[in-house]
Amino acid sequence: MRGKIASFDPEAGAGLIDSEGQTYPFALEDWTDGVPPEDGDDIRFGLEDGKAVRVALVGVSLEEPKAVKYKYLAGALSLLLGWAGLGRIYLGYYRIGIYQILLTAILVRAGFIPFAPQWGFIEAALLFSGNMNKDAKGRPLK
Repeated sequence: MRGKIASFDPEAGAGLIDSEGQTYPFALEDWTDGVPPEDGDDIRFGLEDGKAVRVALVGVSLEEPKAVKYKYLAGALSLLLGWAGLGRIYLGYYRIGIYQILLTAILVRAGFIPFAPQWGFIEAALLFSGNMNKDAKGRPLK
């Protein structure tokens, strides 16, 4: 059967699949691909006792990923607001963005204010030079 991931909780290792108006539960143990499932992923699966088994992504190798985020916008956010992690958050690297905010708070609290924006400047240079050219999902930047 074919469907979409309706929801997935990585902590619980379980989720729901929506297929033709029906929902089916699945466990992470039944996931066959190397990348973790995400909400909205197109999948194929089998059914056993009302539960989805052998759940796999559909079309992963059929089409190239499409660019959806802008390199120059990410660079500008990093350059101007890199201290707040907005460049990374825009690209989907939420954990690193939060670390940037925490590091800035620590540096400001310790009195090292001139060092706080440096991470953003380096990140902007990497984006503008093309050395950082993918978002968190591995899609190329526009």
